[in-house]
Amino acid sequence: MPLDASRSEPRPHRLSAQEARQRLEHARDTRLAQLRALAGTGRTADDGFLAEQKAAVEGVLAEIDAAFARVADGTYGRCEGCGKPVPAERLEILPYTRHCVACRTRTA
Repeated sequence: MPLDASRSEPRPHRLSAQEARQRLEHARDTRLAQLRALAGTGRTADDGFLAEQKAAVEGVLAEIDAAFARVADGTYGRCEGCGKPVPAERLEILPYTRHCVACRTRTA
């Protein structure tokens, strides 16, 4: 018997726009907190590692903003590579993803 009964129930194939926005807002809040933490390290921006970390977080924030635009225009949850729906499980993990796993693997 599963410990978490909600895990055994089938998941919807598509997230609602409201659910997508909530997941994206959470992802954005998390990345903004990461930027604040990086700024509070006391290290200088000249530090290469710090600059790389900051650039990576800012890149994810740009992806999140693009995902909000896809929600607004109705294309959220569709793979930009093949046009098929991105599985809900993948969107749970990476709510700002543009690709299904197969297309992402091909472009990586």
